[in-house]
Amino acid sequence: MKILNELGIKVNNQDLFDTAFTHTSYANECGVESYERLEYLGDAVLEMVMSEYLYNNTTSNEGDMTKTRAHYVCENALYEYSLDLKLNDYLRLGRGETENGGKFRKAIVADIFESFLGALFLDQGIEAVNKFMKTYIFPMMEKGLVNSFHDYKSVLQELVQTDKRSLEYKMIREEGPSHNKLFTAEVRIDDIVYGTGSAHSKKEAEQEAAKDALKKSVR
Repeated sequence: MKILNELGIKVNNQDLFDTAFTHTSYANECGVESYERLEYLGDAVLEMVMSEYLYNNTTSNEGDMTKTRAHYVCENALYEYSLDLKLNDYLRLGRGETENGGKFRKAIVADIFESFLGALFLDQGIEAVNKFMKTYIFPMMEKGLVNSFHDYKSVLQELVQTDKRSLEYKMIREEGPSHNKLFTAEVRIDDIVYGTGSAHSKKEAEQEAAKDALKKSVR
């Protein structure tokens, strides 16, 4: 699996990771196990690793650490982690779910981050999970990319205004049935495309495009 090589993970049991990306729709069609049990395990693993990180890297009291942890493990945050790593590109979906844009459905994309952690934990242990989080997730938090995920457009607007450049969003594609469309937007700065993003609403697609542009400017 290409994503595992890109993340520098040497797998012991490939079946675990195949399961981690298997949605129930695909599991039902093909008679295999879905990611749900791994998601359950990954949820607990994520909470433990995040708790340790906050304990070691902040001086916050119990209540504040609990609130901060909730922010970084909520569905929106997990969705961001998965998209940032492109985990959703490896989802195994049933035909109907594929046609309905499941690859970008927030709940599904968030779920596979936890199932992926569950698979990594079973395959290589807690230290491997810690290493993965320190390499890919904690830096996002420290740069503020997770804190700003609710309104990337405003963050990008502020950056562009500083240099007095023009900013424009454009819908470039619509896919899927009328009740469940998938929109793809691009953001242009001074008429140059800086980012693209897809979601099930035009506003969310624009936010994803803004996030894409911000990642390129921050990294």
